[in-house]
Amino acid sequence: MRVVELHGPDELRRAWPVMSELRGHLSEDRWLELTEAMGPDGYRLLALEDDGGTIQALAGIRVSTNLYYGRHMWVDELVTASTARSSGHGRALLGHVEELAVSEGCEMVGLSSGIKRVDAHRFYEKHMGYDKASFTFTKHVGPVRDAMPPPNPEPMPGR
Repeated sequence: MRVVELHGPDELRRAWPVMSELRGHLSEDRWLELTEAMGPDGYRLLALEDDGGTIQALAGIRVSTNLYYGRHMWVDELVTASTARSSGHGRALLGHVEELAVSEGCEMVGLSSGIKRVDAHRFYEKHMGYDKASFTFTKHVGPVRDAMPPPNPEPMPGR
């Protein structure tokens, strides 16, 4: 296994089958456009490849600074191929991200995870030592072109 940073459309296209498992609301071409547009903001895509060069997991990352996290590495995407889950690939890739964050002078690593992704939450908390730090709220204020559909959480008891 090795972690590589993917560059350019040809390398990114190799990642689409795995990325589409997480970002299936986008077409491959639109994902490529958005990935290119995010580049100037420091977005990078890391791939965990097996010994045969097949991508098993991906992490989209960027370094940022704000008042509540300080200098931090934000994980925009973390996805393991459905055929390779529970094989340690996500743990290995997120561990690499953490090491990279330290080497780049970050104080913390942060990420956001969809409300219904209970297995992912368990992985982050139980296996990777992450804390639930906040809730993320969103509101569409313009034409919806690329945003994921809003979550449809189960109604709260008594409502």
